[in-house]
Amino acid sequence: MTETLKTSTPRPNRKLWLAAIKPPMYSVAIMPIWVGSAVAFHETGTFHQGIFLTFIAAAILILAWENLSNDVFDSETGVDVNKANSLVNLTGNKPLIFWISNLCLILGLAGVGAIAFWQQDLTVIGLILFCCFLGYIYQGPPFRLSYQGMGEILCFFAFGPLAFAAAYYSQTRSWSNINLAASVVVGIATSLILFCSHFNQVNDDAAVGKKSPIVRLGSKRAAQLLPWVCGSIYGLTALFVLLRIFPVWTLLTLVSLPFAFKLCRFIGTHYHQPEKLTYCRFLAVALHFWSGLLLGLGFIL
Repeated sequence: MTETLKTSTPRPNRKLWLAAIKPPMYSVAIMPIWVGSAVAFHETGTFHQGIFLTFIAAAILILAWENLSNDVFDSETGVDVNKANSLVNLTGNKPLIFWISNLCLILGLAGVGAIAFWQQDLTVIGLILFCCFLGYIYQGPPFRLSYQGMGEILCFFAFGPLAFAAAYYSQTRSWSNINLAASVVVGIATSLILFCSHFNQVNDDAAVGKKSPIVRLGSKRAAQLLPWVCGSIYGLTALFVLLRIFPVWTLLTLVSLPFAFKLCRFIGTHYHQPEKLTYCRFLAVALHFWSGLLLGLGFIL
C-alpha cells in the first residue's frame, strides 16, 4: 500500500506541469509556417528547407515567450489566483519566468533575423515584430486588450494574415492572395482555441473585470455560437475550392470534422459546469492541428 502511494503521489504534479507548459499548444506556432510554406510550394514549386526549419524553431520560441509572459502578466492582475497550472503559481518565482520568457523572445527573433540576413531583406522580421507587438498588447501593461475582449481579434491577425505573409514571403519574397485566403481559415481556427480557453475560467475572469467573449455573451450563448465558428472553417474552405482559389485537395480538411463535432458537443453539454471544461481548449487545439495539417497537405498534393 505504501509503495502504491509513493508511486502515485507525483502524478498530479506532473500533469500540472504538462498543463502549464502546454506542449500541444505549440502547433499554433507551427501551422502558419506549415500552411504558408505549402501555399508557396503550390504556387511556385520551390521549398527552402533551411528557412522553413529555422522559422519553425523561431516561431515556437516566440510563442513560448508569449505564453510565459502571459502567465507573469496574469499573476499581476489576480486572474490566475485559482489557476493551479500557472507556471508562476507552480514555481512561486515570477522573475524567473519573466526572464526565461525574454530569453525565448531573443532567441526566436535571432532565428527570424537569420532568415532576414540570408535573404538580405528585412520584410520577414518586420512582420514578425508586428506579430510580437500584437502579442504584447494582448496581455501586457498598460494595454491588456484581452481584458477588453479583444484577444481573439489580435490572435486572428497575429497567427493568421501576418504570420502567413511572413511564412510565404520567407519562401518566395512575394505576396499571394491565395495565401491570404488560407490565412483567414487558419486564423479563425487559432482564435477558436483562445475562445474555448475562456469557458472554464469565466468566473475568475468576471471577478477581476476581464471582459472575455464568454463573460460578455454568457456561457450558454457562447456555446451556441461555437458551431457557427467551427462551421466557418469548413464553409470557407469549401467556398474557396468552388471559387477555384484553393485546389480541390484542400477538402481533405473535412476529415477533421469529428474534432469539431466533439468540441461543440462537449462544450454544449457542459457550458454551465466550468470546472469540467478545463481541457476543452485541447480539443480546439486538436481541431486546429488536424485542419491545418490537412489544409497544407491539400496544397502540396
